[in-house]
Amino acid sequence: MHKLRTHALVSALSTVTVAALLATGCSAHSPAGTGEAAASTAEAAKPATDDERLAVVSAPTGDVATPTAVAAASTPDQARARKSALKVASYDRKSGRAVIAAPPSGSGTAPSPTPSTTTASSPTASGTAQDTGSDGAKSNAAVAVGDVIASAPAPGAPDGVLAKVTEIVDTAADGSATVQTQPAKLNSVLGRSEADGAVPVDPSALKVEPLVEGVKVSWAKTGDLTFGPEGAQLPLGSLRIDVATAVKTAAGAPASASAALKGFVQLAPEVAFSYDGSRAAASSSPSGAFLGLTGKWTSQWQMKGRAAGTTHGKPIRIPFAQLHADPVIQVGPVPIVVNLDLVCYFRVDADGRVTVDAEQRLKGDFRVGGNFTWAKGWRGVSESHMTGEPLKTTVTALGDAKAAMGAEATVGLYGTVGVTADLAPYLRAESHAAAEGSAGGAGSASGSWALYGGVDLSGTLNLQLSIFGTPVFQTRIPLGAVHEEWLLTKGEVRT
Repeated sequence: MHKLRTHALVSALSTVTVAALLATGCSAHSPAGTGEAAASTAEAAKPATDDERLAVVSAPTGDVATPTAVAAASTPDQARARKSALKVASYDRKSGRAVIAAPPSGSGTAPSPTPSTTTASSPTASGTAQDTGSDGAKSNAAVAVGDVIASAPAPGAPDGVLAKVTEIVDTAADGSATVQTQPAKLNSVLGRSEADGAVPVDPSALKVEPLVEGVKVSWAKTGDLTFGPEGAQLPLGSLRIDVATAVKTAAGAPASASAALKGFVQLAPEVAFSYDGSRAAASSSPSGAFLGLTGKWTSQWQMKGRAAGTTHGKPIRIPFAQLHADPVIQVGPVPIVVNLDLVCYFRVDADGRVTVDAEQRLKGDFRVGGNFTWAKGWRGVSESHMTGEPLKTTVTALGDAKAAMGAEATVGLYGTVGVTADLAPYLRAESHAAAEGSAGGAGSASGSWALYGGVDLSGTLNLQLSIFGTPVFQTRIPLGAVHEEWLLTKGEVRT
């Protein structure tokens, strides 16, 4: 067993930054406990108040609708969001036009967290007065200009809605309103509260699109156990993708050197989220924030044959499955829509001479994301802890080959791209040979070979992380690369 322990918090997460996080109570990666999940309903029903710590849990599923949250225009300094029975009936992201449905008659729920009557003195986004008309047609709207609405996925908004009402366009007798909106920031609904947790992604919610033949998908979650295609039982909350695919054989290679990659990757991803507004006014940036992806990783795969011709340092990349999910996490009363995309792939880099039959098993975990502190701004976080062992090793001929079975992940909020990360555990084989001869016919040959395991982890933070209400940075920020390699096995031959 060869064990890798990699723990790389990238450049900006210095001990000063960590101390600042501890001082503010913003631990960016501690998981949400089971007690939090049990209390999620009661927690979501309470209005968010200053300096309140909010639970981070999975949003309701099944027949239970995810509540909408509204931060009322009348309390901008506190930015207190609370659960609301209002629903986004339709939304056009391009124009910002939305229809907000009022609660059903007799529901006993107030249509808005504060009196939402729009008077002649109500400000619009441009600072002018909102005209109600002589008949007061707009005065019974369920929302007011300045309200900020946070909604789970809705018609026309598969990525959810986080928007500020800038104009009441029209209203119906029941209080439903057609409104004009503009994008809002998370600090406008979370204010001075604090939140921290990691929420598992339901594997059954992931939509999987096979990109090559030979892909099989299986998953397991609590109360609904499914077995893998090879009969192995999956841990609860895991998704497994099996694949077997041919790889282009090196030019001139014999038929017996036909190349193939096969194996499986098993994931149990979690979305990590934290927010700390305790030391900032609601109108300014929060003190700290974190968005990232964590999880367990298991893979077992085999590289066989003489793969590809010389790639000249430009590996052949073979995506074999694409996954997407829009899990909703509940941060107190606020539904936050996370957009998660995964592309699983093989990557082969070879010089066309070496023939390999190697198999390894890997397991471990990873954590990638973006961390914000007021003093340091946005910085990347990259961590991986992997253990690996060889199951089969045969290396012949002279040359080098490297193959990875990895996943590229993108995590964002409300349809914006926040963090992109590429996790690529790999196998690398190298073989060296030499031969000597004499006029008398005597000769000797010697050679050595070695097989290495490794992991590459890289990625970037994107501009759209300003959705937290933090200062906008002008360029993409690298997460900081993790590159570790360890010897699996080696051998020598001499004749």
